[in-house]
Amino acid sequence: MNSTTNAPTTIVLGDDHKVILRGLRAVLDAQPGLAVVGEASDGLKVAALAERLKPDVLVLDLMMPGLSGFDVTRRVTKRLPKTRVVILTMYSSEAHVVEALRSGAMAYVVKDASADELVTAIREASAGRRFLSAPFSNDLIETYLKRPGGTDPYETLTPREREVLHLVAEGLTSSEIAARLFISPRTAESHRANLMRKLGLRSRTDLVRFAFQRGIVPLESSGAPLSEEE
Repeated sequence: MNSTTNAPTTIVLGDDHKVILRGLRAVLDAQPGLAVVGEASDGLKVAALAERLKPDVLVLDLMMPGLSGFDVTRRVTKRLPKTRVVILTMYSSEAHVVEALRSGAMAYVVKDASADELVTAIREASAGRRFLSAPFSNDLIETYLKRPGGTDPYETLTPREREVLHLVAEGLTSSEIAARLFISPRTAESHRANLMRKLGLRSRTDLVRFAFQRGIVPLESSGAPLSEEE
């Protein structure tokens, strides 16, 4: 929490639905000691906003255009170690919870939870304590976190390759990706080739399926039809 005794806990919101953003802001601003200082509906934008504003807490959806909540969490917790991440999502599988916690999230709340539960999650996370909304159990998730796992090819991707993966899965061409990330089309193509080699993927269809299975993008946001670009 903010080190100044009476200063409010500052919050940045990230969700791709503007109605949800407005509702969250209204709920949280009405709480004593909490202040929403910014919001964005795109993963890349919310990561940049968090880095600029350095909030105490980032409340984040998992599925957003531009960059997934998992990767925003990794980026923010690495660059802003004092910012705590609270995931607020419709996804209620243990696999998503484990992935979020491994990415650096401090709390995980499903969207059908009460407003009070979200506020509690924010206050607990701000204080450096883990919070999981029902039906999740800290003991159960801890068991999953401690399980040894093999090498995850996704972990070998660079932050830029993860951004390109997300945008390719959304259906953007190399030229569109280049414009979004302020790089050249040739560089975008190089990142795409490298990430597909690392992941052992042969086609865009494989890439979209991988992104969906990993919870990087929802199936409905992937580009269609699933044909090869250019």
